[in-house]
Amino acid sequence: NQVLEMFDHAYSNYMEHAYPADELMPLTCRGRVRGQEPSRGDVDDALGKFSLTLIDTLDTLVVLNKTKEFEEAVKKVITDVNLDNDIVVSVFETNIRVLGGLLGGHSVAIMLKEKGEYMQWYNGELLHMAKELGYKLLPAFNTTSGLPYPRVNLKFGVRHPEARTGTETDTCTACAGTLILEFAALSRFTGTSIFEEYARKALDFIWEKRQRSSNLVGVTINIHTGDWVRKDSGVGAGIDSYYEYLLKAYVLLGDDSFLERFNTHYDAIMRYISQPPLLLDVHIHKPMLNARTWMDSLLAFFPGLQVLKGDIRPAIETHEMLYQVIKKHNFLPEAFTTDFRVHWAQHPLRPEFAESTYFLYKATGDPYYLEVGKTLIENLNKYARVPCGFAAMKDVRTGSHEDRMDSFFLAEMFKYLYLLFADKEDMIFDIEDYIFTTEAHLLPLWLSTTNQTISKKNTTTEYTELDDSNFDWTCPNTQILFPNDPMFAQSIREPLKNVVDKSCPRGISRVEESLGSGPKPPLRARDFMASNPEHLEILKKMGVSLIHLKDGRVQLVQHAVQAASSLDAEDGLRFMQEMIELSSQQQKEQQLPPRAVQIVSHPFFGRVVLTAGPAQFGMDLSKHKAGTRGFVATIKPYNGCSEITNPEAVKEKIALMQRGQCMFAEKARNIQKAGAIGGIVIDDNEGSSSDTAPLFQMAGDGKNTDDITIPMLFLFNKEGNIILDAIREYEAVEVLLSDKAKDRDLEMENMDQKLTENDSHKQNAEEAASGSQDVGAASEEPEEGGESSDVADPGSLSPANADSASVPISHQDSYVPGTEEAGAPEPACTSGDNQPQEQQTETESNSKVNWDNKVTPMESILADWNEDIEAFEMMEKDEL
Repeated sequence: NQVLEMFDHAYSNYMEHAYPADELMPLTCRGRVRGQEPSRGDVDDALGKFSLTLIDTLDTLVVLNKTKEFEEAVKKVITDVNLDNDIVVSVFETNIRVLGGLLGGHSVAIMLKEKGEYMQWYNGELLHMAKELGYKLLPAFNTTSGLPYPRVNLKFGVRHPEARTGTETDTCTACAGTLILEFAALSRFTGTSIFEEYARKALDFIWEKRQRSSNLVGVTINIHTGDWVRKDSGVGAGIDSYYEYLLKAYVLLGDDSFLERFNTHYDAIMRYISQPPLLLDVHIHKPMLNARTWMDSLLAFFPGLQVLKGDIRPAIETHEMLYQVIKKHNFLPEAFTTDFRVHWAQHPLRPEFAESTYFLYKATGDPYYLEVGKTLIENLNKYARVPCGFAAMKDVRTGSHEDRMDSFFLAEMFKYLYLLFADKEDMIFDIEDYIFTTEAHLLPLWLSTTNQTISKKNTTTEYTELDDSNFDWTCPNTQILFPNDPMFAQSIREPLKNVVDKSCPRGISRVEESLGSGPKPPLRARDFMASNPEHLEILKKMGVSLIHLKDGRVQLVQHAVQAASSLDAEDGLRFMQEMIELSSQQQKEQQLPPRAVQIVSHPFFGRVVLTAGPAQFGMDLSKHKAGTRGFVATIKPYNGCSEITNPEAVKEKIALMQRGQCMFAEKARNIQKAGAIGGIVIDDNEGSSSDTAPLFQMAGDGKNTDDITIPMLFLFNKEGNIILDAIREYEAVEVLLSDKAKDRDLEMENMDQKLTENDSHKQNAEEAASGSQDVGAASEEPEEGGESSDVADPGSLSPANADSASVPISHQDSYVPGTEEAGAPEPACTSGDNQPQEQQTETESNSKVNWDNKVTPMESILADWNEDIEAFEMMEKDEL
């Protein structure tokens, strides 16, 4: 019932505020229309002005037993949706969301029609639209390899003068390998074989181009030559659904070659990538060498796929690790390190973990997974729910929101959560008659025997000799695996229960593992001291030389061919990679993390959280866990650069002011003098947003700022306008300034609900909303300010003390920026990483930046480092 209520909240807000737009923007309560909102880059390639969220949600309505709503939705899609727009879209996203959505809708529509109560008027209209869309995607396959272009113009196709696409050379493995279910289903439904043929050809090509010695595939491939562009391999972003579709294509289509390929890849994954409970990327040419020290959230689908494969133990282990990360951060961050700190802090309400939870519960019957599902539901309601839907998390550490609710949230999250808790009698059809696509759309299993126009030629054995013992042709029976014994799953989870909270485990390098009880890798970057002669000797053995720079720092360079042995060379590579990570982390830790502005008054009650930039002066909110709470008031003059002329409106309030015309510290002193308990500076650059611009710290004025004791935060224009709009609508707006969003105000919310129910006089409600505090008028019009006197473009200032040097790098050398002589301390096991922000000042007078330290950005050094790794990997004929 809770899942149904949450779905209704999200779906009704989309239909009321966004439809026919592709997606809902839940913070501003409007639809996201491509071209009308600031571009988000590749993320927007999913939007094609075809009411994406409604199409993606069709079969979810039937799963949730909302047949009347489904019937209305299908009629809207048939009459309103236009697939012939002059717009460039992602082939991958359009396939899984729109083509899959239409086919899923058609699948359940014909099922309902057969049952005889609903959809009696339906005559395959969704299938006709799916076929039209399929033909619009086909031009993308016009390559010699058969791999599709990553983008296509819905109206003009590819390489047409008006198409504005077709010049791309690369695509991701998942993008080209996640077509077979939808395209084959379209062929089977319509009897038109061309779609299945094209999808099979793409899969055949990827299989042929796999790395033959490791049987792994890379992340990115050239669509014309088949060369691997990115040679790292994992089960997360860029590859994930390729593996999923190989196994599910066998289930849906009954073609043995798909299972053989999947099993071959799966054996390689478990051999090289799986380091229980972690799943770490490796290099396809040297699979014993880890490619990175962090994991992305998309790999959360993999335990569910392992359940489908029948490999339950590692599924339980990885799922438990992911669940502990969620318990630590409330949501699964987009990426997190091997010691479970935040690497990328966003969480766009992804459903993959809920998917794996559902599959594990179906396999084990362990009620533990119902508790996991309950946690997911509570966290969504507590942290992501806003008045107009559910908002993606911009930063799981602060609880701040992004104005975004992707279509997959409605299409997948509620489907899996509902199925997790539903009994058979809650369903109007048997879910076991269908297979889920990667977007959780339903395709009927009877398609396997319908319109089989493709000859089942086994192409797998042409490429490799297969080990028959690797292929189990049936999945194990869960009734035998778990004979009413949920303790089995618990016994696997138990050793992992403290893996996140009470330890900082680090991934064991493959060199350590291969050496067994022999000598361990000689030196870790975190232990290195440039003044230690023994350490210098170890570096020399690993082919790493050390250069002392004039400013006291040291520079490290590796020549792999100078290492004492191949194992020493790999140790050297690992050491250099660790040093890069460590240096980057130290730079991050010098920065202050983002802060949160949470609107806690009616009707928000803490549900809306805005990402704010910190100040280098005033109250440190990280040391005051309760934060600062108060009603907001705009000041006069609005720029805050002279004595405040409305102190009676500002006293005991949080002052709102505009950026520009003077130093941040001067604004803070003026509002503090007027009696304000805090301040929020709103950017004067129209349309600026934390979605598209990096946060920065408000710098001091070069003088002692100890006299400033109130907290000061900075909001970009878009976030600031959310507060200003709230003032215009509700007058009394109360906010909480904190280092991290707090639980929403349930007490105030309940009080408000009771008053609303029993209230017959508007005045009583107004008094209740304002509470016991004297709110005062806070709706002053901002004064018009002059032009901003900022002298620096937001992106033009580098952090003051970035330790890196600009030197030429040869392709055989690995280079790491300078590190301090004293050595690098080991990072503590903390709850989250600090996110780097750019420092900005407001006038030229604040030029205390050490311009003598102008340096090469870390990004360019990392790019060079990646080139060096690739060069090392490709030394196939070298003595290594």
